[in-house]
Amino acid sequence: MFLLHQKTAVVTGGGSGIGKEVCIVLAKQGAKVYVVDLSEQSANETVDIIKKNGGEAKSIVIDVTNQKALMAAYNTIEAIHILVNCAGISHIGNATSTEEQDFEKIFNVNVKGVYNSLHAAIPIMQKTGGGAIVNISSIVAKVGVSDRFAYGMSKGAVHAMTLSVAKDFIKDNIRCNSISPGRVHTPFVDGFLKKNYPGKEAEMFDKLSKTQPIGRMGKPIEIAHQVLYLCSDEASFITGSDYAIDGGYVTLNS
Repeated sequence: MFLLHQKTAVVTGGGSGIGKEVCIVLAKQGAKVYVVDLSEQSANETVDIIKKNGGEAKSIVIDVTNQKALMAAYNTIEAIHILVNCAGISHIGNATSTEEQDFEKIFNVNVKGVYNSLHAAIPIMQKTGGGAIVNISSIVAKVGVSDRFAYGMSKGAVHAMTLSVAKDFIKDNIRCNSISPGRVHTPFVDGFLKKNYPGKEAEMFDKLSKTQPIGRMGKPIEIAHQVLYLCSDEASFITGSDYAIDGGYVTLNS
């Protein structure tokens, strides 16, 4: 089950965090993976891990906000069966403390970046004969979380784009779903705690972990396994759906 042999996957944000684990998992199941990331070092590190494990991967070092460059890069790929949009950045602030430049940066990466990737990949998927798309949204698209104004805006847009793509391209045998993680322990979390709570990292990590009813943060591999399922033939009857992987945050805290 969940084998992806003879399939090509494109994963944005594949150099770190959730995206990195997604790349490794898809490659382990037989997919040829294109690791798309802004950082050449990070992208190549993911590619190296995949190759050491016997998989096939190539890096695409690019800024997802640059539509022209992204389209040129995707057009070098003969067939795309799987697209996973993981690239994204976070921001702390409410409607009054969020500066215009920060709002625009979040929009450009998290909203325009996903649009650019969809815009470039879908025509190739149509020629391929169909495929599966997974967009990484967030629980902040569904519930109010303090000081996540711009980030919540962007993930709400990702959720809406997912529904639109699922509706518009179902006739082309293209499925589109999203995943809404809760707090996941990634390098971003460690960096956030180090910057904002120096000397209290362990205390704050424990506090943030316990905001999930299950009592801990998620792991990138857990998100990657859900991505694998949605991209596999076993999920061929699923489109236009969103999956919360949040330790019960949305449903059990309401």
